[in-house]
Amino acid sequence: MSVTWTAEQVLALSPDAGSAKRGRSLAHTAKWPLLGKSTRAIWGECQGSGKKPYRTVIDLDVDLGGPAFRCSCPSRKFPCKHAIALFLLYTEQTSFIEGNPPDWSAQWLEKRKQTATQTPSAKPTADPVEQAAQAQKRLTKREAKVAAGLEDLDQWLQDIIRRGLADLPSQPYSFWDQAAARLVDAQAPGLARRVKELAGIPHAASAATSSNRKDGWPGKMLKALGQLHLLVQSYQNLSQLSPAMQAEVRSQIGFTQTKDNLHQRAEQSDPLVLSLSDTWQILGKVITEEDALKTQRVWLWGLQSRKAAMVLSFAHGRRQPLDASLAPGACFNGRLIFYPGTGQQGTGHRALVAERTTVPEVYRDSIGEALIEEAIAHYARSLSQNPWLTRAPMALSQVLLRYGNSSWWIQDSTNKVLPLSPTFSQGWELLAMSGGRELAVFGEWDGEVLLPLSVWSEKKFMALEA
Repeated sequence: MSVTWTAEQVLALSPDAGSAKRGRSLAHTAKWPLLGKSTRAIWGECQGSGKKPYRTVIDLDVDLGGPAFRCSCPSRKFPCKHAIALFLLYTEQTSFIEGNPPDWSAQWLEKRKQTATQTPSAKPTADPVEQAAQAQKRLTKREAKVAAGLEDLDQWLQDIIRRGLADLPSQPYSFWDQAAARLVDAQAPGLARRVKELAGIPHAASAATSSNRKDGWPGKMLKALGQLHLLVQSYQNLSQLSPAMQAEVRSQIGFTQTKDNLHQRAEQSDPLVLSLSDTWQILGKVITEEDALKTQRVWLWGLQSRKAAMVLSFAHGRRQPLDASLAPGACFNGRLIFYPGTGQQGTGHRALVAERTTVPEVYRDSIGEALIEEAIAHYARSLSQNPWLTRAPMALSQVLLRYGNSSWWIQDSTNKVLPLSPTFSQGWELLAMSGGRELAVFGEWDGEVLLPLSVWSEKKFMALEA
């Protein structure tokens, strides 16, 4: 099954702004002596500076995890500039000759199909009782390591508070990395990540103490330390918590839930696992990279349920691509399964896509809240359910873009304002698009600033770089 793509959706797949710019510069038929398409794929040859043209092919079949990209160029980015250019030309639906793919693309396409449809080789069936016993043994061993790691973390936190915060800006990164490494050894990766993030607070926050933060870095550090302490205490008193809160705490610690197990729990009508069918609009995505691990957050909005969901995916190394099948601006009818946890499930909670059928794009100007005060109240309710919430989706339907004090803001009809993230760099472009009129904005709110991920005005959708 293929999808109808727009230029905005294609550019949203670009790994960075530079690749998008170079892709646009190559999106001219004069540079492509060969352009072909079939019901499943598109391909082309782009003439470069060498004798041989670069051969590019894109598998569009979403049932096989598409779009997927292959190019003979040496670029380590996915998609490369040639793939972006070919895709942009395809959105114009001109100059493509319909037929069978050439051998150099057909072989790759067939291999992808075989990989997706092949049946795993049969393995000896293990004794389910023995499997369960082994799994419980591994879990018990891990829980003991986590408990010991949390005791060590609690002592480390107490030492920081006892000494005070004044010397934290002068601490080397090894001070934080060593504490995080001990938690990795204790098999508590969620806590390790939070400890590593503490290192940047004294430096990043102090540089932005100005207009957006009244308390500066000490206030933000105390908040982060308090959240860590609360997480330690919650795990140490896990049996006293509700089942949903137990699931949330274990998730924050770093206990993972496999997709197969989540599907099984949904089929068994587990009350902690919500399954929700709707028409889902893909509103934005954020890609971050740390230590060769790329993380992608894709945000969805249910047009009937008016609920948000986040689909999380990972890729290791430079040559492993992220899932590109959920492109901002697209819509699909489908069913999501939400991971167990606290809060109003389906309002920004992590989910996986269990079923989907692509439908034409639909943009509704009424999405989200009309007033900033309402959106903040919604965020407060989510925070009361999950005190470790680091970011939440925020949708505002009628706001104006404002610029002042070298910063971008949004303003609603009651003149309430919210600051936009200092990393947001498309303010003037967005202002030109709106023509000074009201916009619908979707983004991530971290309690201090909003990072816009997409906007639409008069049914024109625009995915933003994050």
